[in-house]
Amino acid sequence: MEVEEMVPAWNHPVKLSGERKVQGTPGDPSAMPEQIHLSYPGVPGSMTVTWTTWVPTRSEVQFGMQLSGPLPLRAQGTARAFVDGGILRRKLYMHRVTLRKLLPGVQYVYRCGSAQGWSRRFRFRALKNGVHWSPRLAVFGDLGADNPKALPRLRRDTQQGMFDAILHVGDFAYDMDQDNARVGDRFMRLIEPVAASLPYMTCPGNHEQRYNFSNYKARFNMPGDNEGLWYSWDIGPAHIISFSTEVYFFLNYGRHLVQKQYRWLESDLQKANKNRAARPWIITMGHRPMYCSNADLDDCTRHESTVRKGLRGKQYGLEDLFYKYGVDLELWAHEHSYERLWPIYNYKVFNGSKEAPYTNPRGPVHIITGSAGCEERLTPFSIFPRPWSAVRVKEYGYTRMSILNGTHLHIQQVSDDQDGKIVDDFWLVRPLQGRRMYL
Repeated sequence: MEVEEMVPAWNHPVKLSGERKVQGTPGDPSAMPEQIHLSYPGVPGSMTVTWTTWVPTRSEVQFGMQLSGPLPLRAQGTARAFVDGGILRRKLYMHRVTLRKLLPGVQYVYRCGSAQGWSRRFRFRALKNGVHWSPRLAVFGDLGADNPKALPRLRRDTQQGMFDAILHVGDFAYDMDQDNARVGDRFMRLIEPVAASLPYMTCPGNHEQRYNFSNYKARFNMPGDNEGLWYSWDIGPAHIISFSTEVYFFLNYGRHLVQKQYRWLESDLQKANKNRAARPWIITMGHRPMYCSNADLDDCTRHESTVRKGLRGKQYGLEDLFYKYGVDLELWAHEHSYERLWPIYNYKVFNGSKEAPYTNPRGPVHIITGSAGCEERLTPFSIFPRPWSAVRVKEYGYTRMSILNGTHLHIQQVSDDQDGKIVDDFWLVRPLQGRRMYL
């Protein structure tokens, strides 16, 4: 069995010499899989299963299509030893197995582990292939191990088959490194009923920055090989780009990351625009918003916010980049509230029309959805909304996004405080022609 050791801070994974002996005996609790979650590796017909053990064991997934009986299919993967940066230097073994040649839209049953211990059975549905289907996603950020208000409803909605994937827009557990990473363990166990059933797609937030984002990188397995902090993937008629706003704020980890990510973003946006006839929607997700009307001192409350205008207000700003390439929808979190903006660019509102502001808008639409629930509670708004702010909701909840087709996208905000009431509901409509830029 191949085992690699991941160490935090600025070191790369170091491969241990020799072959590790498999430890643990059947039924040994330390060999039992836990913190199981899925991710989509970006290749049609595939799904990656990730889990944790406390001793090195083999990494295998058994799966099939029948709810009961034997699981005839097998896939094997790798295990990596992750050493947390806390004073106890706790060691966790992260297992990753990618299932391939899955039939699109088919439900699979699986369990993961080894002869030393198996998980219980979980179910997931393989993502459909191609562009001609309507993905349904749950979107939120800022979900903690304490006060996870939206999680019970998310769990029920997931079990009812309401979603095809999850977008978690930064900030996990509060924090995954706390108590020598035990808070991270507790959080991953809490989200398992959701994350083991749907691809749980993430981006880093400010609460993940300790030890060079090492807990985030170790626990989540996103597509690509971009410092573990940015990537993109396709689902139905949409191209989704996940990036790190944190490279702008934790420059001690390397100012070069700002430039590297920016260049990658521009290259990815260029490719997405060339493919816009097939996948018209371009959607971004990053943790810290470039606009907000909350009553705090966060970056988004500054007129020349760093995310919007870049380093020193003039280098690698994202608003001009996203506007240039006609990004349709920008998803944010960080503020523990929900806010929908009018279509906007450079503080000017560019509604499609007075009667239908989100039909053929002339600027990107921003959604801030950071009210899933954490120990820091909700964030208040300023007394008076800004002219570019359309809807503000200071309640716990999460966002539903349905991408009906290449021209129509539906957004709803679910309030947990009001027992699942829809407190915001709108359609974003853009024609297929002229999607490459705003006129």
